[in-house]
Amino acid sequence: MITDYSIQAVAINAIPLIFAITIHEAAHGYAARQFGDNTAYMLGRVSLNPIKHIDPVGTILIPLLLILSGSPFLVGYAKPVPVNFGRLRNPRIDSIWVALAGPGSNFIQALIWAIFLIALYGFGVNERFLLAVAQAGITWNLVLLVFNLFPLPPLDGGRILASLLPARQSIAFGKLEPYGFFIVLALVFTGLIGSFWMEPLTAFFKSVVYFVTLPLQMLF
Repeated sequence: MITDYSIQAVAINAIPLIFAITIHEAAHGYAARQFGDNTAYMLGRVSLNPIKHIDPVGTILIPLLLILSGSPFLVGYAKPVPVNFGRLRNPRIDSIWVALAGPGSNFIQALIWAIFLIALYGFGVNERFLLAVAQAGITWNLVLLVFNLFPLPPLDGGRILASLLPARQSIAFGKLEPYGFFIVLALVFTGLIGSFWMEPLTAFFKSVVYFVTLPLQMLF
């Protein structure tokens, strides 16, 4: 989470965060198309244009209010990518892959930023801004990966869990979706989601990124 709202901090975080959110949302639409649903594609949501994924409330209003109030936390959400699950070839299974596409794209981006950071150090590039941007890219993508895997709708983890539950329980669980973000927001402010979900899982995926890039680190 951003706790420093200075111009320098915003400049460092803006590029990797915009990429992280934009590619995350586009990945959902791309995966849905591969499994038979063209809804997002026809609406222009399979796009790397960040403007197409902006939600006036979740992307602008809520983060702005938190910044103006001096909140130590910054949370928000992009415009959900429309998916007609009934048009997927195997709705129950394919919906899991569609949901995983977003967090999966964040994991891949974290790896790319890690490779970029290793290359900067390896070639002796000591430009502090570039190093900070690369580190922010790793952090933001891991945070978005873990946050979106939280098992509560409308987050991706909630959609995955709903697809795994028996039909009756899945329908009942889905009724939480209108209140899901507010529940998550409450968990963020109480610190529960940070202590019991974000911190341990972010550390886990960070270790995975470290392990995967270890051969490149040894090369340099």
